[in-house]
Amino acid sequence: MMRTYAGHSSAAATNALFRRNLAKGQTGLSVAFDLPTQTGYDPDHELAAGEVGRVGVPVAHLGDLRALFQGIPLAEMNTSMTINAPAMWLLGLYSIVATEQGAQLDRCAGTTQNDIIKEYLSRGTYIFPPAVSLRLTADIIAYTLGEMPRWNPVNICSYHLQEAGATPVQEVGFALATAVAVLDAVRDSGQVPAERMGDVVQRMSFFVNAGVRFVEEIAKMRAFGALWDEITRDRYGVANPKQRRFRYGVQVNSLGLTEAQPENNIQRIVLEMLGVTLSRDARARAVQLPAWNEALGLPRPWDQQWSLRMQQVLAYESDLLEYPDLFDGSHLMTALVDDIVSGARVELEKVLEMGGVVAAVETGYLKSALVASLADRRRRIEAGTDVVVGVNRFTETEPSPLTAAGAEAIEQVDPAVEAAAATAVGHWRASRDAAAVDAALDQLREDAASTRNLMSATLDCVRAGVTTGEWAGALREVFGEYRAPTGLSGAVGSGADGPLSAVRARVAATARQLGGGRLRLLVGKPGLDGHSNGAEQIAVRARDAGFEVVYQGIRLTAGQIVAAAVEEDVDLVGLSVLSGSHLAAVPAVLAGLHAAGRGDLPVVVGGIIPETDTQTLRDAGVARVFTPKDFALTGVIDELVTVVRHANGLPDEEDPAPVPGRDTVRRR
Repeated sequence: MMRTYAGHSSAAATNALFRRNLAKGQTGLSVAFDLPTQTGYDPDHELAAGEVGRVGVPVAHLGDLRALFQGIPLAEMNTSMTINAPAMWLLGLYSIVATEQGAQLDRCAGTTQNDIIKEYLSRGTYIFPPAVSLRLTADIIAYTLGEMPRWNPVNICSYHLQEAGATPVQEVGFALATAVAVLDAVRDSGQVPAERMGDVVQRMSFFVNAGVRFVEEIAKMRAFGALWDEITRDRYGVANPKQRRFRYGVQVNSLGLTEAQPENNIQRIVLEMLGVTLSRDARARAVQLPAWNEALGLPRPWDQQWSLRMQQVLAYESDLLEYPDLFDGSHLMTALVDDIVSGARVELEKVLEMGGVVAAVETGYLKSALVASLADRRRRIEAGTDVVVGVNRFTETEPSPLTAAGAEAIEQVDPAVEAAAATAVGHWRASRDAAAVDAALDQLREDAASTRNLMSATLDCVRAGVTTGEWAGALREVFGEYRAPTGLSGAVGSGADGPLSAVRARVAATARQLGGGRLRLLVGKPGLDGHSNGAEQIAVRARDAGFEVVYQGIRLTAGQIVAAAVEEDVDLVGLSVLSGSHLAAVPAVLAGLHAAGRGDLPVVVGGIIPETDTQTLRDAGVARVFTPKDFALTGVIDELVTVVRHANGLPDEEDPAPVPGRDTVRRR
């Protein structure tokens, strides 16, 4: 199965992109939804500002999904949907649209990602508490078992665990702990007879990451398969070996792609693809590849075509698919697999002893482990122990013709898209039968407060014209919202290496000159961007350098960030935006600080930000802009000290005495 992960701007624009990709030989769809859709908000909600159509397609109601699949026969298409907290809602929309097309649901094939656990650990698009979220997953599984037997109702995603810092052992162990939690939830719900657990197991799939250490990745996938076979046989009594097969799709490591010398990303992607295709006994069922320029911004159709062609060359020109498994009998591969199996088994047992994956999320154990692992990886890169070509070694380069076009080297999202979506959802609401909408939402709330399966009420909401935000809002009223642990408390310090010691000295000297206690840094995640790995690593390194760090997690409004900055009397605000919404989110914070009388407070920004936008942000008043090329975190923290000094009129060369004529009593 060959896919490209795609979606942006609007349902109509994404439909056109799908059709082009299918015409080029793509054999399945992988739908990317925008952040408002993923977090259960309509495009006219306050938190959706700047996010509509950025990282995927906005879907606010049934009409949007009709437009998304217009002219694409769903009965003939294997459709993967990357949707988690609102997975039940999107599956409901899909079911109605497929039925309207004349498709028989029991013949429709595809996947809802629907692994909510990794959202608390990495992507951040969760809504409800973990236990409630697992109930929704169990309801979907029970529904599809009867109505859509060819559908994969849950896709356990170790992909995002690796991007959050997981070692191969942690990736396998934590992902399998999630799978056990899902299967336990289904078994304990009473909706599926014990004799049908094999049917549940055979429709579960996994979505994994493949890094550039492709020999290790091959061993990881073989270990995954061995442990999955063992767990499903021994814990759930699945006797049929075909039902116990480890079924997985893969996207190779997007966060391993570099902004520096981005042409190197091509060979990275090819090597990573080999990690999940070389071993026939552990080969991916479906592969989707990122584009070479994803570290720069949103890929264009041509960039996606390049990634598709890589798969086609491997499948149709090479002889890889003609032979049995190349690693049978390899002593080296057997030893690597055994090491990962034994280590992952230890991690799995540790989580189960804690009470399962929900307890491991709520106590912060899993998040802390991932933050610590990623911090270790970052330190190895900065020290040069782990080489990243073009970033920390072999940095001399010729100008790249691939990026010579500047902003034209990535897809641009028209700012008018958001306004059009907000207007359209207003028209949709006005055109509905309000009484039918109210009745459907009332039934949804009633069912949510009981133990009934929520798919029936959800399908009624779809038919009545309920919007994404209304469906999620009704469940928020019953279940509440959740804020996951940040994991910072469990991260181990960086030690006292020379560069960090020098930065610590600057931090301490600057604090003395300002006449108060420790320097305070507010790390803020405005909008709906939940990819917090970078923000957390900055927070950890700043703390190690002597800053007092204020970090309240993800999904904050500009007003909440401003209020925290004022109340905590911070010296610096650092904003992290990876979704491309920086030109909306950052000015909103700047305006809020001015309105609160703290326009003097310096603001820095980090994220995937094109060079042209960097100048726009600087012109708006941002002190510094950091992008993925700024990989040396200690150097970034050193620059933050410089920003604080300049904002407070301190000289570049530290003077232990306070600046004459300056009020040395801090506002603390």
